[in-house]
Amino acid sequence: MSQSLAAARTTAGPAAELVLAGDLDHPARLTVPDLLGWPQHRAEVAFECATSGVQNHRFTGPLLHDVLTDAGPVFDPARRKDRLRFLIAVRGADGHRALLSWAEIDPDFGRAPVLLAVTLDGTPLDRAGPQLVLPQDRCGARYISGIEAIHVDGGYSAWD
Repeated sequence: MSQSLAAARTTAGPAAELVLAGDLDHPARLTVPDLLGWPQHRAEVAFECATSGVQNHRFTGPLLHDVLTDAGPVFDPARRKDRLRFLIAVRGADGHRALLSWAEIDPDFGRAPVLLAVTLDGTPLDRAGPQLVLPQDRCGARYISGIEAIHVDGGYSAWD
């Protein structure tokens, strides 16, 4: 666990806020209590951390796919291939970033059970903010603590 996450878990103050933005019909600002409104999933994970070795944790939270689907990504849901051009950029409060493709989390494609965790080992993450959890990853580099922003992008010009 990062030192910034440990400090955020114990520091009094307002709940952290996550901004959903980009190519969405319903951009939003969400807190951990807001994320409790989606079905909660549990993941017991083990991953390698470059600085502290193997980590074992229990997380709960909604699926990233469910939260982003509710935000209304601006692809045509009837055209499966339209979803394949969408990227998801995630940024933590400490500046850590990761990029996922929509296809990774989409049930019609990769179906990865990526969580926006609201608890870590039974401790609520209200003040720290949600954590990106990728149970399928062997390395913990894409586990982002204290998520402050998720940007969905379907209009990048990779081929121009």
